[in-house]
Amino acid sequence: MTGTTADRDTRGRGGRRRTHGGETAMVPPAEFTSYYGRPVVKPAPWTWEIPAYMFAGGLAAGSSLLGAGADLAGHEALRRSGRLTALGALGFSMAALVSDLGRPERFLNMMRTVKVTSPMSVGTWILALYGPPAGLAAAAEVAGMLLPGSKAAPVRLLVAAGRPAGLLAGLFAPPVAAYTAVLLSDTATPSWHEAYRELPFVFCGSAAAAAGGLAAAIVPPEQAGPARRLAVGGAVAEALAEHRMERSMGITAEPLRTGVPGRLMRAARVLTLAGAAGTLLAGRSRAVAVASGAALLAGSVCTRFGVVRAGIASALDPRYTVVPQRERVDRGEPVRHVAG
Repeated sequence: MTGTTADRDTRGRGGRRRTHGGETAMVPPAEFTSYYGRPVVKPAPWTWEIPAYMFAGGLAAGSSLLGAGADLAGHEALRRSGRLTALGALGFSMAALVSDLGRPERFLNMMRTVKVTSPMSVGTWILALYGPPAGLAAAAEVAGMLLPGSKAAPVRLLVAAGRPAGLLAGLFAPPVAAYTAVLLSDTATPSWHEAYRELPFVFCGSAAAAAGGLAAAIVPPEQAGPARRLAVGGAVAEALAEHRMERSMGITAEPLRTGVPGRLMRAARVLTLAGAAGTLLAGRSRAVAVASGAALLAGSVCTRFGVVRAGIASALDPRYTVVPQRERVDRGEPVRHVAG
């Protein structure tokens, strides 16, 4: 394989390249190839289930965080919305993950060990610790709705467990929202690995924007203030982190700007910022709040699908593996990233 970033010089007539110093380079244009035309890095064989799993997991985490805060602040409708949305999103997320794995027992097999140096193992256990309290909080909410004032001991016990379970789910919410980004960054896939500094913040901001936007759309406006603030804050944080991420990634940011991943990422930016502006200006308008919430949810979906598709595209092109390696050599750094 041949070629570096310096190969992107201006080309003159006859295919000769002019360097910045005005000299004509006689070296033919670099061509990036690999053995038997196969990718240097094996692309992830993922279909729609994995980005959908990441989106729904982020929505569940953001909703649990919002539900816990609403419980402490005494916003009953917002608490109920957060808890029930978290359960629904978590259920969809797990269904998508199991669909990708093929069989449910493969998820259970990942829990046979605890390996703190493995993002996959840590993420599995974070989900295992988050899921039960999130489910218990939602069950308590349903019991309170269907059996208000019940004196039955099981119902009273379940309702009483709702607050500690909801707070515990809120405690695990940030790791749930961020761990999928760490999981991607810990791979050799160029556009995921080079994004390791900012990608967790992009995913957390996206999760907050989606959860806040949905809650602001479905709860009464007088209780939607915290949801609106979470949506706007998450959207701004996602936009800033994503902008910084693309600037720090070098050549591996190209797949985020071109082709289908580029269109998805541009759609994510437009939808997220438009949704945030609408949420901020919605006031008591239900129609504007619903449209803004839908835009924020769609923007969050586009972010996950865009990042995943960009990573797969970067694995298919040897340039995105070779050029960063040579740049690290030029800087005197190890060719391979060394774990921390």
